[in-house]
Amino acid sequence: MAKILSSIMKTGHSKTCLLFLSTVICHLSSFSQNALVPIGYWREHLNYQSTQQVVKGDKIYCATANNVFSVDADNNAERYSKVNGLNDFGVSAIAWDGATQQLVIAYKNTNIDVLKNGVVKNISDVKRSAVTGNKTINNIYCNSGFAYLCSALGVVVINLIKYEVKDTWVLGNNGNQIGINALVNDGSFWYAATDEGLKKASVNTANLSNYINWLNLSGSNGLGNGLVQNVVVANNKIVVQKNDSLLVLNGTNWNLFYTDINWPITSVTTSENKLLVCQKNAANIGRVLQLNSSGAIEKTFANATYISLPKQAIVDNGNVWIADAKQGLSNYTTSFASYIPDGPVGIADGGMLVTNNTFYAAAGSVNNLWQAQQNRNGIYTFKEDGWGNIGYYNKPIFDSVLDIVTIAIDPINQSIWAGSFGGGLVNTSDNITKVYKQNNSSLGPVIGSSIDFRVSGLAFDNANNLWISNYGAAQNLSVRKADGSFKSFQIPFAHTANAVSQITIDNINQVWIVSPLGNGLFVYNYGNNVDIVSDDKWKYFTTGKGRGNLPSNTVFCTVKDKNGFIWIGTAKGIGVVQCPTEVFTQNCETTLPVVQQDRFAGYLFQDEEVRTIAVDGANRKWVGTKNGVWLIAPEGDKIIYRFTVDNSPLLSNDVKRIAIDPQNGEVFIATGNGICSFRSTATEGGETNSNVLVFPNPVPPNYTGTIAIKGLVDKALIKIAELNGRLVYQTRALGGQAIWDGKNYKGEKAASGVYLIIVRDDSGLEKIVTKIVFVGGR
Repeated sequence: MAKILSSIMKTGHSKTCLLFLSTVICHLSSFSQNALVPIGYWREHLNYQSTQQVVKGDKIYCATANNVFSVDADNNAERYSKVNGLNDFGVSAIAWDGATQQLVIAYKNTNIDVLKNGVVKNISDVKRSAVTGNKTINNIYCNSGFAYLCSALGVVVINLIKYEVKDTWVLGNNGNQIGINALVNDGSFWYAATDEGLKKASVNTANLSNYINWLNLSGSNGLGNGLVQNVVVANNKIVVQKNDSLLVLNGTNWNLFYTDINWPITSVTTSENKLLVCQKNAANIGRVLQLNSSGAIEKTFANATYISLPKQAIVDNGNVWIADAKQGLSNYTTSFASYIPDGPVGIADGGMLVTNNTFYAAAGSVNNLWQAQQNRNGIYTFKEDGWGNIGYYNKPIFDSVLDIVTIAIDPINQSIWAGSFGGGLVNTSDNITKVYKQNNSSLGPVIGSSIDFRVSGLAFDNANNLWISNYGAAQNLSVRKADGSFKSFQIPFAHTANAVSQITIDNINQVWIVSPLGNGLFVYNYGNNVDIVSDDKWKYFTTGKGRGNLPSNTVFCTVKDKNGFIWIGTAKGIGVVQCPTEVFTQNCETTLPVVQQDRFAGYLFQDEEVRTIAVDGANRKWVGTKNGVWLIAPEGDKIIYRFTVDNSPLLSNDVKRIAIDPQNGEVFIATGNGICSFRSTATEGGETNSNVLVFPNPVPPNYTGTIAIKGLVDKALIKIAELNGRLVYQTRALGGQAIWDGKNYKGEKAASGVYLIIVRDDSGLEKIVTKIVFVGGR
């Protein structure tokens, strides 16, 4: 198996970039995927099983739907993404230019990166062009230091030495823009496979941008009119793909080269004078053919484990590499080997949490109308040894519990409880998995159905009762009590579709229930005993004074902070309930925080859809919206960071969920394009300043990163002093961790030697907790 490397980016210092005309030059850096990343750095967690294209360069390069990875001669794999220096996300095509020894990467938004020896050069001219119409890049052909981008508008020629656009060829009849699907040069002529047919021009033509200089060969001599999907050169012969047939040019005539009506063609490529054809039949079985110079099948590659939906194949020194949309990248010598960098098998739209150094993400999703999307991916897990998946292929029972949208971890036995939007409640551990529906629980089906059991929210209270949102059921709140028995409740307020979702438990075990579809928010106090309903209390939060004062009735999320306050994310910003314990005894309503930014003040996220809020160890709030991620101060009165796709490696501004690892401060962010994470500065504070850890320690020569002091109580005062007691630096912990840049109050790097770490706790007592050593300081 391949050795997998992940590249990680540091915010603000991540890329060494130089502006060169319209080209940005950046240098890549790499860290181990499963190692804990340094503070201030990012990493991506993307799906590498869906590969689209493979090319041979100084390494084997493979494009996924999102980014690129490579495999070298020693079978080491390296990942290239926005996190470590690429400039965009969503790859449409890649190609290798042998003359300049560079990889050309085209993105779906028509941005271009050129990669050579770990240096990325960005060419954004096409993306920034004011030309109207579909600019999608279908294919790239490289020849003698130029990249020819085959787009829906025509051919864009890129000079790979000057890193600039040299020319644009618009080849449609009468100068119209038409789609170019492929382009080749056989040394004498250019051949372009277009939506209007196969077009040809001499390589000596002075003005290839003039459509008049291109002759349409389709419609005569055996080549039919209309769309040509591909054109390649194989064994000095021009071969075109017309629908699911390959035709070869013999003199001026086109002869059938290969066809099989039962096996539609996915792609055709040539390498080492071999022609490889990727196919998939009606039974969803994939195969790759190697054809000889007469079009006969020379070799057939078929293996359901490695080939399911082959997208492209090449030959390298007799070995065949296959990019498959479901099975990743594989190689065949005398047997198959798979090369799939570690990552989840898809994106995550459901609930996320981190506990005991393990990250959990529900893969399922619903649309804006709360309709199931038939997602089978189950639950993703991530810990030190990499990514795992709990789903139908390793636990067959999950085949009937699609769209896992919510998860909770049992605090007693650490088993996983998961809610399926249609398949009921699932409890799974290493040894057993059980599904709860009508016969073994209080859960009910959606009104009007007998088989649709929708579980949309889960949370444990302090008594180990598991509270369950049972979307659409007549009694749409249930509880699995600590003794294993179930009980259901009918929410005593009319609400559209009996819609309920996320549950948050406050400090006195009250149950806060989000009601989607514009219904607002419910609060339930079950009194002294879950089974006794006479002392139950309910409250309904909606917009308006006296009714809860929500910013909007469209509520997306709730979270409890370190003060016990309930933060509520809505379609019109954030509301905070600062008196949750008095919600039934006083006129407790939502307050709308006011944030100061520059010289202006306004309600917090007043015009933003706040989809998710997470609280870190320092009680700061990480807020996800359609327009990126914010980190705000504990009281919501100050914006500390804002991350977008333009100023960070965030994969998409469309943020769905956020979860934080309390032990190391890593912030996991689920977006519409996948999962990424950022190592923040705050961790969960301890009860005492014990087991204090400083890292790195010793600090190596020329180290310029962040030094972390971990294992502290929240807001502990930290002093760094020389052995004689002279103070060098002072700071406070963010949650359970303090950070230091290694400099004194004058901004000078600490000199070589040993320093004391002195901590003052809440009682005012100071004590030396550890030491730190600088090697090769100033």
